[in-house]
Amino acid sequence: MPLVSVYIIAFNEAEKVRATIESARWADEIIVVDSHSTDGTQDIAAQMGARVVQVDFKGFGDLRNNAIASCSHEWIFSLDADERCTPEAAAEIKAIVNDPNALDAYWMPRRNFFMGKWIKHSGWYPNYRQPQLFRKGKMGYDQKPVHEGYVLNSDKPIGHLQNAIWQFPFKNMAEVMHKANRYSSLGSEKIKHKKITMGSALVHGLWSFVKHYVFKLGFLDGWAGFVIALGNFEGTFYRYVKALEVQKGELWKAPQTLTPK
Repeated sequence: MPLVSVYIIAFNEAEKVRATIESARWADEIIVVDSHSTDGTQDIAAQMGARVVQVDFKGFGDLRNNAIASCSHEWIFSLDADERCTPEAAAEIKAIVNDPNALDAYWMPRRNFFMGKWIKHSGWYPNYRQPQLFRKGKMGYDQKPVHEGYVLNSDKPIGHLQNAIWQFPFKNMAEVMHKANRYSSLGSEKIKHKKITMGSALVHGLWSFVKHYVFKLGFLDGWAGFVIALGNFEGTFYRYVKALEVQKGELWKAPQTLTPK
């Protein structure tokens, strides 16, 4: 019978990681890939029987490749610390890995919950991240620091699971703002070579708002959809401004001394 490793990437997720590990109890191995959390995440994981692997954070692509290398079994299922594997999804995964005609990788739909409701629009459902179930050796990740892409090492098509896992991306608005700040800093590295102005940063931010609120039907999600679109505006706008800040270098730094006029 094929065995399944579940890896969970985490950093300072003490309030969430317990429920994530609990939802993966059906697996043959649970690995928490931690980047030196300071809130006891790694201790909670170890107490619950997960194997904890410490990886210096050099971007999410590198982090996930290290997670794959740490997995022992033929099949790998990836979870983030804010995700929960439902019993229905677990049953479907077990059926697939025991199917001799199974493909090498599968997309997993995700139900995202925010502001007390399931977000059905705003680009948040089915919200495929990367293929989350795959055979070891058949998939890896590129080295992008954020929004990393997957690299498929198989000639077979990617399958689709039917049962969704659940995701709880934000505990409160402070986490929304923290993630926008962190991801905009990581994402700025990807675009710092582009020609950027404050005007183009604003245009990109506005387009991100319109894309999520109008074209991805975020307005149907009520105020939650508006907040999601606004968060995408902020994250996109600040990503470009931070890249511009790198380009400007010394020009944007505060002077060391003030010269009276």
